[in-house]
Amino acid sequence: MDSLIDPRPKTTVPEWVTITKDIPIKDYFPFMDSLTQKYDTLLAYSLTEHLLVRTNPWIIDTLANTDYYRLMEIDSFVYDQKTMIVIRKGDSLKIPDSSGVSRLLKDFQHTNIDVNIPEFKLRIFQDSVPIYSFPIRVGQMRERYLAMAGGIVDLRTKTGSGTIVRHARDPVFYNPVRGNKFHFTKRDDNKTTVMPQIPWIETEINGVRNGQLIHPTTNPESLGKAYSNGCIGTKEADAWIIYYHAPLETPIHIRYQLMVKDALGKERELEDIYKLKQ
Repeated sequence: MDSLIDPRPKTTVPEWVTITKDIPIKDYFPFMDSLTQKYDTLLAYSLTEHLLVRTNPWIIDTLANTDYYRLMEIDSFVYDQKTMIVIRKGDSLKIPDSSGVSRLLKDFQHTNIDVNIPEFKLRIFQDSVPIYSFPIRVGQMRERYLAMAGGIVDLRTKTGSGTIVRHARDPVFYNPVRGNKFHFTKRDDNKTTVMPQIPWIETEINGVRNGQLIHPTTNPESLGKAYSNGCIGTKEADAWIIYYHAPLETPIHIRYQLMVKDALGKERELEDIYKLKQ
C-alpha cells in the first residue's frame, strides 16, 4: 500500500498527522494499523486503534453515516459501501498524549455492555451510567439444524456474563443454515447491495465461546424481534459505535428480565418471548 501518512522525518511525535490520500472503507483498517504501528514505538504508551479513534470521535460519526438506510433517507443509494471514502486527503488526526490515553483507559475499564433480551435493547454503561441505548434483534425461540454448527441448535440468545474476546474487522459471510458463503444482501427496500464491511464482535459468555456475536443486520426491520440464529443484531450505524466502545476484555452481561422501568420510572412487564415465566 502506498504511504498514507506524511513521510517527512519527525524528530518528535507530532500532535496532529495530516492525511495525504483518500481512505475508503476497504483500506480503512490497514491504514489505521499502519498509523498505530508507526507511532507505537515512539510513544511512552501502546497506541491502539481504539485509543486513536476515540481521540478523534468524528471518525465514528463518519463511519456511522455509511449506514445504507441513513444514506437512503437522503436519496443516496450506495451499492458497495467498501468504496466509500471515510478519511479524506487533508484531514488531520490527533495523536493522543499520555494524559489523554490515561483518561481513555480509565473509561475503557469502567465501560460495560448490557443486553436485555425481551426488551430488545443493548446498552453501553460507563461508571454505571447508560451512555448509549440501541434496538437489537435476538435469537428465535426454536431449534434448527445449522450446517455451520453441524447439528440442531437452540437458537435462543444465551444469557450470562462474560467479555468481548474477538473483533472480526473484515467478516466473511456464511449462511449458517446451509453453510454457503455469500457476498450480496437483499435490503428491506428490496434493493441488492454488496455486503458491507462493518466489524463483528465475538463474546465469551459463562466461560464459553459459543459463536454468539454482536453484529449489524442489513435488514433493520427485524430489530425488536426474536429473529436471528442466536446472535445479537444491530443497525449498521450502531455497530460502529458499539465496536469503538468495546475493546477486547470489555465486560458484557446478557440477561432475561421481564420487569423494567420506562423513561418516567414506571414499572412495566415485557412480553415473555421465550416463555420462561411459569
